[in-house]
Amino acid sequence: MIRSAWVYLNLFVGTILIASIVIIAALFRVRGPGIYDWAARAWARWILWASGTPVTCEGLEHIRADRPQVFVANHVSWYDVYALAAAIPKRYRFVAKKELARIPIFGTAWQAAGHISVDRSDRASAIQSLDEAGRLLRKDNSSVVIFPEGTRSPTGELLPFKKGAFMLALRTGVDIIPVAVLGTRRIQPKGGWRIRSGRIILRFGEPIPVAQYSEAERDDLIELVRSRIQALLQEPATTP
Repeated sequence: MIRSAWVYLNLFVGTILIASIVIIAALFRVRGPGIYDWAARAWARWILWASGTPVTCEGLEHIRADRPQVFVANHVSWYDVYALAAAIPKRYRFVAKKELARIPIFGTAWQAAGHISVDRSDRASAIQSLDEAGRLLRKDNSSVVIFPEGTRSPTGELLPFKKGAFMLALRTGVDIIPVAVLGTRRIQPKGGWRIRSGRIILRFGEPIPVAQYSEAERDDLIELVRSRIQALLQEPATTP
């Protein structure tokens, strides 16, 4: 109970402070990724520190700073977002549901920092958002982070994958990095409010080139990526 109260206090203070910095920077038309990238990492690391949830990364050698990549990860907890935002060592943008943009202060800062909102109820709008993500990938050599399940799994089992991440990769020719996030469901499962301490493990798999796939073979690509993430989730622990 005390830990949870401490985390929520830090979440509130950290979000107000860092989001305000981002909004002010955007109002003054500050260009370049520097302050916006710093804000996402600082916010996520603040929350992880307050929670007592250190992050261990495996497979960082698969992340390339010199080219865009599409990070595709499983999703069971809000702590998936914090861990990935804190740990990915290159410029990135999250692609997430439009409802996040409606959160006061946070939503404004989230969009000002260049993250992409998707209206899942409007197919044409969702396609437009993914096309915008693709344009940004090509423009500034950044990467995107997508949870293809579309929502947090309440049981930890992989849910069916939606196609958006894979269409983005196919249309841009950008490699996919399968990512397994472990340990976050124990910290805060879907629907839970209590925060527990614990170690988070991020496993970055080998890049999956998409050049050999056509849009007609999209489902084969989805199945391959899903199987890679499942295998990463089932690997025995190599860290204490």
